Amino acid sequence: MMRKKNRQVSPADPAPVGSTVPENWRGGDVMLRLEHITYRYSAGTPFEVKALDDVTLDIRRGRITGLIGHTGSGKSTLVQLLNGLTRPEAGRVLLDGQDIWQNPKQIGKVRFRVGLVMQYPEYQLFEETVRADIAFGPHNMQLSGEEIAERVDEAAAFAGVDPSLMDKSPFDLSGGQKRRVAIAGIMAMRPEVLVLDEPAAGLDPQGRRDIFGGIRAYNRETGSTVVIVSHSMEDMAQYCDDVAVMAHARLLMTGTRDEVFARADELEAVGLDIPVITKLSALLRQGGMPLDPGLYTLEAAETALAQVFGLPADREGGKKR
Repeated sequence: MMRKKNRQVSPADPAPVGSTVPENWRGGDVMLRLEHITYRYSAGTPFEVKALDDVTLDIRRGRITGLIGHTGSGKSTLVQLLNGLTRPEAGRVLLDGQDIWQNPKQIGKVRFRVGLVMQYPEYQLFEETVRADIAFGPHNMQLSGEEIAERVDEAAAFAGVDPSLMDKSPFDLSGGQKRRVAIAGIMAMRPEVLVLDEPAAGLDPQGRRDIFGGIRAYNRETGSTVVIVSHSMEDMAQYCDDVAVMAHARLLMTGTRDEVFARADELEAVGLDIPVITKLSALLRQGGMPLDPGLYTLEAAETALAQVFGLPADREGGKKR
């Protein structure tokens, strides 16, 4: 089992030495904070595009935060700021209360703490074997051979990489298998924050479930903070604890999964989809069925319908017993 490497901070703990802490930073509750972030591409040219416009967002420790919004809403730009891959034009990124750009020469250490899996990471595989590719990050951390081997095996298990693939060339794998290897390579560094930009893009439904199930297991078993970018409202409803919604380079809303999906009308008003289950439950309510408007997962809908019809709601293997 992957050992928990996070430094646990209680709300009463002081911030790290040398940090600048906002008044409402709540110690152990907030892992990452984006504070009044603005970022423009091609600034000062006729092609200038504002990707982020005065965005402030808290990402809570130990939870899975989903980031949703239309293409071009600023999601990918935002996640590239979280580990210093991109530097904000204005505003600050705070990790454990400390500005990650306080000492630019130390930004490499931030990237070990905040691991970023970019879109289609399988195109970044390059080593001769799957094992070597997963071990690349830990090698750069100058860990012992024993520690590297342990991390590689643990990360491969979380990402769903079959042991039989470990000594094969990553270029001989299927697209879904390559995706798992790339994710495992970041997990093997045991980052305190794991950031994934569309980790299941292009995969079939089973592949999506496998990827997201492994990410959730990683979060629950290690206590790591996870940020996921996705276009799929169903995935966000199924796997996230908190949700942030981007629209036109600004933060439209943020809150727990329940709080955000309870505002389905507002999401639809800006052209965002809502989970199919939410749409179906709304139609059933219009037909007179007494259902909660906050239904957004299959499990919740099944339980609610069972209550309406007086049926047992126990589940086993995803089906009624």
